[in-house]
Amino acid sequence: MCGNHSKTLGAVPMYRVEKSELIATLQQLDQAIHNHDLWLKEVNRTVICQLPYNECDVAKDAHRHCLFGQWYYDESNRPEALNSHPAFVAIEVAHRRMHEVGAQLLIAMEDEGENCTKNFDSFSHSLDMLHLEIFSLKKDLEEQLYNRDALTGAENRISMLTRLRELHEFVKRDVQKCSIVLMDLDHFKRVNDIYGHPAGDQVLVAWVHYIKQNLRTYDSVYRYGGEEFLISFPNTTLQYVQDIVQRIRNGFTKVAIGEDESIEITVTASFGITALDPNVSIEETINRVDTALYAAKAAGRNQACVWDDSMPLVRDGGGSVVIKTQSTKRTVR
Repeated sequence: MCGNHSKTLGAVPMYRVEKSELIATLQQLDQAIHNHDLWLKEVNRTVICQLPYNECDVAKDAHRHCLFGQWYYDESNRPEALNSHPAFVAIEVAHRRMHEVGAQLLIAMEDEGENCTKNFDSFSHSLDMLHLEIFSLKKDLEEQLYNRDALTGAENRISMLTRLRELHEFVKRDVQKCSIVLMDLDHFKRVNDIYGHPAGDQVLVAWVHYIKQNLRTYDSVYRYGGEEFLISFPNTTLQYVQDIVQRIRNGFTKVAIGEDESIEITVTASFGITALDPNVSIEETINRVDTALYAAKAAGRNQACVWDDSMPLVRDGGGSVVIKTQSTKRTVR
């Protein structure tokens, strides 16, 4: 093999990758780790028993010829997003360095015999650095896999609060502005009642797929409830988020359902929008966006409302949520 292994920085992030691709990628990574361990055993055997080294292990491009390197440089059977993952990018440098130091150790062993302590220590350190990057990548891929909603591919609530609190810290330090959106599909129960739950699942999958197509690289969509989804927008203004929501709301009208997708039905959604406030907790911010969502639904559905303090929540005696009818609502129509 020859040529440079290029990375497409700014490519689609890993959280956009399908679950099946994540599983396949993890399986390939496990096999590559196993192959690396086998190679390392042979190198250790060569060093400890003072055997002749394999010429391939001291070649300039040894990092491309070992089985781990063959996996790394083969882009034909993995998601493109993996190429720009920080740990994956770092693996190339660490793996190349490990082979360079390993070659120096093997050559020194043959030339100098046992007086190679410094070479061995350098090799051991380079291995540690490579293993750190490999298992950092593996851990992140596993988190991406297990923190996903199995049906829609949206992230689940396990990681949502952690991520929102991280964004909140940026807001508190005045590093960036962030907003969140809570979306609820209108009259979703009717879809399940009329067409069945499999059709309802098709609607949910179609909506999430469409939303992801309209998000920026580092925006995130979480499955908040049955047909409710929370979307986070880091490093953006409230007006920009309103424009995005308007585009999403107007662009998605019909979805094909049924085994052969021959039936088209109209499914709309309502949206609540609010900015993260440095002086307000994430839990209260979610209450605010929930309030704005209720305002949008109370105003007729298929629209978006931005939270403001003129639309407070009121709870009746039974604990039901009611929106004050006299509240002024800023609505994106």
